[in-house]
Amino acid sequence: MDEFREMAIERLRTLARQGAPVAVGGNAVLVGLAGRGIQASRSPIMHEREGARLGIPFRYVLIDFDTLGLKDSGIAAVVRAAAELGFAGLNITHPFKQTVIPALNELSPEAESIGAVNTVVIRDGRCVGHNTDSWGFAESLRQARPALPIERVVQFGAGGAGAAVAHALDGLGVGELAIVDQSPERAEALATRLGQRSSRIFKASQAVEEKIGWAQGIVNATPVGMANYPGTPFSTGLLSARHWVADIVYFPEDTELLRAAREVGCRSVPGSGMAVYQAVRAFELFTGARPDVAAMTEHFRAA
Repeated sequence: MDEFREMAIERLRTLARQGAPVAVGGNAVLVGLAGRGIQASRSPIMHEREGARLGIPFRYVLIDFDTLGLKDSGIAAVVRAAAELGFAGLNITHPFKQTVIPALNELSPEAESIGAVNTVVIRDGRCVGHNTDSWGFAESLRQARPALPIERVVQFGAGGAGAAVAHALDGLGVGELAIVDQSPERAEALATRLGQRSSRIFKASQAVEEKIGWAQGIVNATPVGMANYPGTPFSTGLLSARHWVADIVYFPEDTELLRAAREVGCRSVPGSGMAVYQAVRAFELFTGARPDVAAMTEHFRAA
């Protein structure tokens, strides 16, 4: 065993033996969330309580690379260790939604199209990547009443989460999507990839003030706003009441961006909707059982 794999197995074995927030039986479905700065995640509570409600023994552990002292390059070793230790799967979050792909045996058609993975299902040692973020984000916008106008939308972030959000907006029928990212090359690559398979208009841009003035809706698909990444992805002084603003960050749920948006009268869509809906689909992939959306929402709120 190489050093990284040995370390990953040791860390994951320790996590699997620790006490869970919800008491479960001995043959639990064992799942983890791999990412950085995830101690405030509500995923363990959502999955474990829904498992308990359905009579499914469920263990969900946080594989926080920050607290475990693991390097980013160790994500492949963590995936291999999870397969060897009998995990049913992993959720994947920042910063690994794209870098995890080479460690997998296969991608679902949607994950392959998006180019990002947030859910890995492990069966008989094979690791298959899925993306439930895209459907989760789309569903959170579908639930907005009255319906949100999406003829002109500007999105901040072109990483793994950004790719899923752009894919969702494409499916919802966005007229034109402007993509802004700290890396102009990454924004251009995402816009090009989307444009090759869609009749909608996707453009990379660095003209933040111009695009916010042009847009009806604004989406934050970056980690900015998380506890470990405080702040906003752009100057909130550019917002006006005619905008709607969606954030994919859900811990904290009430981000600085959303607070600023409400103060000027914007309609806001918190990241909690995407968090719940992506978890609903992930739970079904892990267990084969269909969870209840209302119950999962209640678990999220209770956490």
